[in-house]
Amino acid sequence: MTAPIPLGRRAVAEFVGTGALVAVVVGSGIQAAALSPDAGVRLLANSLATVFGLGVLIALLGPVSGAHFNPVVTLAAWWTGRGSGGLRPREVAAYVPAQVAGAVGGAVLANAMFAEPAVRWSAHDRSASHLWLGEVVATAGLVLLVLGLTRVGRARLAPVAVASYIGAAYWFTSSTSFANPAVTVGRAFTDTFAGIAPASVPPFVAAQLVGLAAGLALVSALFGPPAPGHRP
Repeated sequence: MTAPIPLGRRAVAEFVGTGALVAVVVGSGIQAAALSPDAGVRLLANSLATVFGLGVLIALLGPVSGAHFNPVVTLAAWWTGRGSGGLRPREVAAYVPAQVAGAVGGAVLANAMFAEPAVRWSAHDRSASHLWLGEVVATAGLVLLVLGLTRVGRARLAPVAVASYIGAAYWFTSSTSFANPAVTVGRAFTDTFAGIAPASVPPFVAAQLVGLAAGLALVSALFGPPAPGHRP
């Protein structure tokens, strides 16, 4: 039997993975904005880079920490695994701060790579009810996908499936699918293409938590309760 990976190492993987993800999102946004004046081309470049980067990160770090890179995914794993050997509260308490810190670090790193100020609060206001609805939809779909893959025995497809879903959600949701509280916080630290104004962060996070609840409800409705001993 393989020895369990220490929690500290798993938290580091979540820090590094979330940081790298935000660096990909912010850095590709800066590069796209510098190379093209067309908003559609910028979003295409940004979404493609995110798809490839996220898929690689999940494949690489999934065996270490589960490659959550997202407090919503961590909370969903904890909620569905309660009493059946799933994620414990102390693991949630280690994962979530690591994800948020990694996201902030990734934004600062991307800023530095492109000679932007290391920290500059975004002026990109994203405060509108249709954007919040987009975040609810994007997050619910992500939770349904991540948990659903496990429930149907296809978790091995997560690198491709999750990355593909996020790439699609860039385009079919009004908010361009942040779907991640940690990433949302991190993107407030850059006043570039992928940024979000600090005042827009709390409503986005609230919408993501609503999406988490909706996603959990969908999983229960579609797949029923988890089997005894099920570990998400």
